[in-house]
Amino acid sequence: MSVFTVLVVAGAVATGLAGGVLFAFSTFVMGGLRRLPAVEGATAMVAINKDAVRPPLMLLLAASVLVPAAAAVVGLVGGTSGAGWALAGAVVAVVGILGVTAVGNVPLNDRLDAAAPRHDDLAATWTAFLPRWLAWNHVRTVAGAVATALLALALV
Repeated sequence: MSVFTVLVVAGAVATGLAGGVLFAFSTFVMGGLRRLPAVEGATAMVAINKDAVRPPLMLLLAASVLVPAAAAVVGLVGGTSGAGWALAGAVVAVVGILGVTAVGNVPLNDRLDAAAPRHDDLAATWTAFLPRWLAWNHVRTVAGAVATALLALALV
């Protein structure tokens, strides 16, 4: 088995897992938080966000962009068939998972965290936060699925 194949398979697993985590948030975690009173939902989300920046999720998100990028480089340098698909998967992962997280979800998380000590602002911040955060998260979810599919095509 070639280094390219190993990296593509590992990248597909990482992007699939990342997309699955994000899918869980889009489909039921945020729905459960939305059903709570606003201050309770916001407080729970702040707690989740603090826990999310620990190694398990951070390593997965890093792997979901670094491994596909490494696969694309190895494939392109080696002139490997499927390298173009790997490059497309890497670009989708970098832009759609990492980029959207950095420009969309993290700033919203930071605003929610900043509002948490002031409970009078928290309900209004949560109400504004929820639809915007979910929209960005849907993009990340789709990006994870598309990146996984593109990496799978690199193996065909």
